[in-house]
Amino acid sequence: MSSKRIALYPCSPNTVRGTSTKISASKDKVVYTNGKTVIIRDLKNAALSTTFSGHAYNTTVARFSPSGFYCASADITGTVKIWDTIGEDQTVKGEYKVISGKVNDLAWDGESKRIIAVGDGREKFGHAFLADSGSSTGQISGHSKVINAVSIRYQRPFRAATASDDNSIVFHQGVPFKYDKTIRTHTKFVQDVQFGPSGDHFASVGSDSKVFLYDGKTGETVTEFTDSPHKGTIMSCSWSPDSKSFFTTSLDCTVRLWDIESHKSLQAWTVGSGVPNQQVGGVWSGISDLVSLSMSGDLNVFDLRTGDKPTRILQAPQKAITAASSTSSNTFFAGSADGRVLSYNVDSTLPSDAVQLVGGTLHTSLVSGMATASSGKVFTAGYDDHIREIEGSTYTPASIPSLSQPKSVAVTSDETVFVAGITSVEAIRNNQRVFELKPSYAPSAVGAGGLVVAVGGEDKRVHVYTWNGNTLTEKLVLPESEGTITALAVSNDGVLIVQGNSAGKIALYHSQSGEPIPTRWDWHTARISSLEFFPALSPTHVVSGSLDTNLYVWSLENISKRVLIKGAGPGGVNCVIWLGDAHVTDGKKTGRVLSAGADGCVRVWEVELPGK
Repeated sequence: MSSKRIALYPCSPNTVRGTSTKISASKDKVVYTNGKTVIIRDLKNAALSTTFSGHAYNTTVARFSPSGFYCASADITGTVKIWDTIGEDQTVKGEYKVISGKVNDLAWDGESKRIIAVGDGREKFGHAFLADSGSSTGQISGHSKVINAVSIRYQRPFRAATASDDNSIVFHQGVPFKYDKTIRTHTKFVQDVQFGPSGDHFASVGSDSKVFLYDGKTGETVTEFTDSPHKGTIMSCSWSPDSKSFFTTSLDCTVRLWDIESHKSLQAWTVGSGVPNQQVGGVWSGISDLVSLSMSGDLNVFDLRTGDKPTRILQAPQKAITAASSTSSNTFFAGSADGRVLSYNVDSTLPSDAVQLVGGTLHTSLVSGMATASSGKVFTAGYDDHIREIEGSTYTPASIPSLSQPKSVAVTSDETVFVAGITSVEAIRNNQRVFELKPSYAPSAVGAGGLVVAVGGEDKRVHVYTWNGNTLTEKLVLPESEGTITALAVSNDGVLIVQGNSAGKIALYHSQSGEPIPTRWDWHTARISSLEFFPALSPTHVVSGSLDTNLYVWSLENISKRVLIKGAGPGGVNCVIWLGDAHVTDGKKTGRVLSAGADGCVRVWEVELPGK
């Protein structure tokens, strides 16, 4: 059986308040990090993005080589990995331990042969090495505190500049790289330093809101830009391809474009107000696209030829995706650990339309459950102890507080929402609580189909109820499982129940009799996080996702057949859903499955459905 990934919707860059976030670009792609994942995001079509998951620890920075064929990425332990960006195998060409602590920035030379990595090490703050062998190619010295940024002149004779929390810039000659001079133009932390593509100049920005220009060969200070200065810490600078201008991003929520000849500000853009709109990073992409990063994780794309606002705002989750639900064959919603919910359209090729933040009042903490009613309304539950309702692509003003912290949500055919909390099961209809149950066991998951409601508990059992519109009536209790029930699904016709537990085992039952259907679906090796029947009246398949990072599609027509998608969600799969009906591709019956989880990315798979 085969499967193929047909789309990957990336997460946003990780941001830390008051810290510059480094992003890099090559043509229409930008590269950045979030958690243990390195993301190469396609600015034209988000679904064509790719990820690299080769780091064992949280990543901090990634940079394309000048050729664009390789990427160097680093993590909090001081390890740098160099890997191939062309092709799907992403072969690691080298792995080097360069400093004893967090790497803050990387820089390639113009020949894609040498790299300087800088950060916060115990013995040293930077290291220059060859990309092919890891051999030292000089010494980075002269700073007394952590180094925030580094840049290498692309042309010979090579030069390098490093920026530090000791309020200074150190200019290095090369190769081999060696200390030349200390530049003390800034009075506070220096956040970024970048050479222009021509190598004639380099620029620096810092916490003192100042911008300086220097000679690229000698390191002599050329000028300070004093025209229309920023009013907050400047976090990054990035040059135009023709080296005639560069732009800066600042915590004052503005982006400014500077001219090299006149030493003046050519243009300024304001990106809202408040902490979420503070600009913490930026990179020049292609000929005319300026990409800045907001504290909220949004990537703002500016075009020099148009307006005073971003031409596109690219949104995505910044944290792990914890819940998802589809509304049609091409649209779905995903909620994350920070309370944000985003809508996805898999048929859209416009990056700003493919993924959009749901409007209205969001949850203030983790979205723990999500379910779609037959009318298309989406109901969400969060750890802020509220149940909310999405209509279209916006939260309605109505919300209802839950009786206890909600863990899971399901909807019956009469559009009653059932919420399993840590001490209660409650039924909500038309934003009114119409029924509540205080069971003797602690609920852990809920599933619904037709008028059948199944509630899993920490007593390792599933309790099956019928719903008459007013009251839940317990019908039967399924046999004890090997672990706490962590995932539940009921078929649309209410006939079948599938349960998953904390031991990684999946069991299938008839809802009317409680009779087990022999399956031996025990191939997962960790907690089952999500289960869903194929969305047909008479289900033919079940999809499961697990903490073991794998996804399985199981056949109900032939219990012994299955499809494995290994590594469907690095860090763990939190939710799996079907998208649309089955269809025939190249003479084979296929379906689309979505997986999302710990890395904040959404992957869509075309799966050959196992049959008789």
